[in-house]
Amino acid sequence: MIRTLFQASRPVSWINTAFPFAAAAILTGGLPTWLVVLGTVFFLVPYNLAMYGINDVFDYESDLRNPRKGGVEGAVVGGESRRAVLLWSCLLPLPFVAVLAGWSIARGQWDAVAVLAVSLFAVVAYSWAGLRFKERPFLDAATSATHFVSPAVYGLVLAGATFTPALWALLAGFFLWGMASQMFGAVQDVVPDREGGLASVATVLGARPTVWLAAALYAGAGLLMLGTEWPGPLAALLAVPYLLNTLRFRGVTDATSGEANRGWRLFLPLNYGVGFGVTMLLIAWAFARGGAA
Repeated sequence: MIRTLFQASRPVSWINTAFPFAAAAILTGGLPTWLVVLGTVFFLVPYNLAMYGINDVFDYESDLRNPRKGGVEGAVVGGESRRAVLLWSCLLPLPFVAVLAGWSIARGQWDAVAVLAVSLFAVVAYSWAGLRFKERPFLDAATSATHFVSPAVYGLVLAGATFTPALWALLAGFFLWGMASQMFGAVQDVVPDREGGLASVATVLGARPTVWLAAALYAGAGLLMLGTEWPGPLAALLAVPYLLNTLRFRGVTDATSGEANRGWRLFLPLNYGVGFGVTMLLIAWAFARGGAA
């Protein structure tokens, strides 16, 4: 069960949600260290277990037909383990949420509570039966982007950041990156999703148009970085690797959509390299402003 929970939480993707929160909270400043650590741990493991564990439980029929499941890209959760995975996915985040929300309520930060609530709702609504936002084309991509952007927004609101036009441009660019990544990731699953009766942007538009749409969104994310504070505009260059990786599959068809898995496997380590670049830019930005604001 521990192995299944670990696999279901997608450990290679933990950093994608923990880093945005930690960076936003630390660079804004003013929060006690224990709260930043607690929030980072929450968005590192429990948040991802909830997001991906719930997904694997309700995607069982599709995952059975998906050759990439059963490894770093997700678990095949069947039989009696489904109940246990769903239970742990829902219960593990609760103590963290109680402390984070309680801290904000005690200080009258209802905006932070609202952002956290939206973030958790997006996690549940994406996969849970009866909601299944992941089966509502375009809403699926927007909800997935919310999974990654909302931890950053939560960190900013929790720390009392001022939302400037430059900051909005950064968050909008991050949101487009999230939508593009979800769409590109869905291309490889066109066949198993259709066989499992699941809908997505990729199953509706087809593999090739979805690849081109994802590429356009990556390009848009890069352009939005030009509206951020220096050295933020340099982050526009970080969109190029994603754009090139996506466009390698510009000629893919629905029948050959599984080939896009090669691009997705490159996307996973690519996040670490680009994340390093983002970290360097954030450090440079902090030094340019004389430390945390």
